Amino acid sequence: MAAYDKTDLERRMAGAVEALKSDLAGLRTGRASTALLDPVMVTVYGSSMPLNQVATVSAPEPRMLSVQVWDKSNVGPTDKAIRSAGLGLNPIVDGQTLRLPIPDLTEERRKELAKLAGQYAEKARIAVRNVRRDGMDSLKTDEKKGVFSEDERKRHETEVQKLTDGIVAELDATATAKEKEILGK
Repeated sequence: MAAYDKTDLERRMAGAVEALKSDLAGLRTGRASTALLDPVMVTVYGSSMPLNQVATVSAPEPRMLSVQVWDKSNVGPTDKAIRSAGLGLNPIVDGQTLRLPIPDLTEERRKELAKLAGQYAEKARIAVRNVRRDGMDSLKTDEKKGVFSEDERKRHETEVQKLTDGIVAELDATATAKEKEILGK
């Protein structure tokens, strides 16, 4: 059985792309995004739960989020959780609905967020390079064991490199698009 598994490498690299997209979704741009509230945890019924387990989050307007709390007794804790989440949002309570106007970002904050997007992208690139290194190592091991000839190893290394280059290009494009969105360009 060969240690080299191209589909495993593809899966792990795709995981790095998904992780980056998830990280970037949580970054605030000028527009309302329901992903912005994903990290918010609400303390209800004696335990801490993700916001999406106590309410429905929607973006009815480009600069407004709406949080429809299912149980009336959870409106207060939900309001408190959003205010204390460090997102700079101040909910307006309207019955069982919390309206969250999304304030404009300052230029300084936009630059910080763009820098953070770059850091997330670098973390993802490092993860992809680690997967590439693992793939190259397993190819060399397989060649030593006699699973591949030197020519086959080189051909597989070229495949791994092409895969890596494609994924890194996708990561860069994703991060650049998010930075442009944050900076409002």
